[in-house]
Amino acid sequence: MPLGGKTEIRFRGPNVMPHYWRAPEQTAQAFDEEGFYRTGDAAKFVDEGQPLRGLVFDGRIAEDFKLSTGTFVSVGPLRAKIILEGSPCVQDAVVTGLNRDDVGMLVLPRLDECRKLAGLSNDVSAPDVLAHPEVRAFFQSLVDRLWAAGTGSANRVARALLLDDPLSVDKGEITDKGSINQSAVLMHRAALVDALYEGALGVILPHRH
Repeated sequence: MPLGGKTEIRFRGPNVMPHYWRAPEQTAQAFDEEGFYRTGDAAKFVDEGQPLRGLVFDGRIAEDFKLSTGTFVSVGPLRAKIILEGSPCVQDAVVTGLNRDDVGMLVLPRLDECRKLAGLSNDVSAPDVLAHPEVRAFFQSLVDRLWAAGTGSANRVARALLLDDPLSVDKGEITDKGSINQSAVLMHRAALVDALYEGALGVILPHRH
């Protein structure tokens, strides 16, 4: 099912429940008007000319959003790029920008790798590790590279903020499967997202050439 520039995987059949028991609101959210179950996962053909070659995962529909300009941001591929470019010091990232002018990111750093990079001992606190000049330089370079690699507002990272405290399982920021619940993080850390866009102390901006 085409949705926001992506194709969501939906299915129905005798092996799929028809609805939630006595929960009409949940049913309305989980199923479309034709009774197909909405998985929230997007997919695309390996080869559009040969559909029998199968599908590949294309991110989560539920994570994607639009900027204030109406530009659609595909979170999955961008997160993957951030993690790859940020190796070994980036564990993960939460992409921001819903109803904002540009894309930002809350970065979950690998503190052990950051300590190694800066030559710091394990007893140095997370805020002090992330404030170290060597570590700041690493993340400045990352933001600069992501900015330069962007081809448009939908995939050009314009700002970043490093998180010095871990995500919370109790608050639902991490799912049972161990993955990040982006919407929960953005909800519980709304003040940090505001700070990110207000240019608060600690925000990393790219050097725009």
